[in-house]
Amino acid sequence: MDTLKAEKRDMSTKAKRLRREGYIPGNVIGREIAGSIPVKMEKQTAERVLKTKRKGSQVLLDIDGQKMNVLIKDLNYNAMKGQYEEIDFQALVSTEKVHSVAEVVLKNHDKVQNGVLQVSLEEIAYKALPAALVEKVEVDVGEMKPGDTIKVGDLPIASTEGVDLITSRETVVVLLTEPHASEPAAAEEEETESAE
Repeated sequence: MDTLKAEKRDMSTKAKRLRREGYIPGNVIGREIAGSIPVKMEKQTAERVLKTKRKGSQVLLDIDGQKMNVLIKDLNYNAMKGQYEEIDFQALVSTEKVHSVAEVVLKNHDKVQNGVLQVSLEEIAYKALPAALVEKVEVDVGEMKPGDTIKVGDLPIASTEGVDLITSRETVVVLLTEPHASEPAAAEEEETESAE
């Protein structure tokens, strides 16, 4: 499990100033924590971990030498600045189910020849004990034909022991629609008009 180093932060220092100094602020909540633990992480260290981890991932958070198993609960990303502004964590208790999300990852989309893939769902919400947490759900779309639909209930997470789905089993994850031959021609006409 990836370890992310953090320090307890002084609440008298504003988050804006911390970001200027190269830190990302955050908070740790949990059943066994009174209120929350305000923390700060070095920007580069946190971003290195976030290359492979996302919302719903488990990490080992090392706060001033005290290690705790946590779930990345929320990531506040500022697209304009291209940086994370806050990371919130939930401390995990081995006997307590936790709300989380699993990322939907498409496999073999390069093998889809006929039709247009439409992804309707990027993450699946569920509850599970820490030992049963799922970070990613791979969806193989290589064999799909136009008109085919894959729903949450068709995926392995729907039958994983210890996982209680929150997202409905009937929710469409991905569908393959018929290709429309007229679309490229219409786009060309629009381009000609705008060029005039």
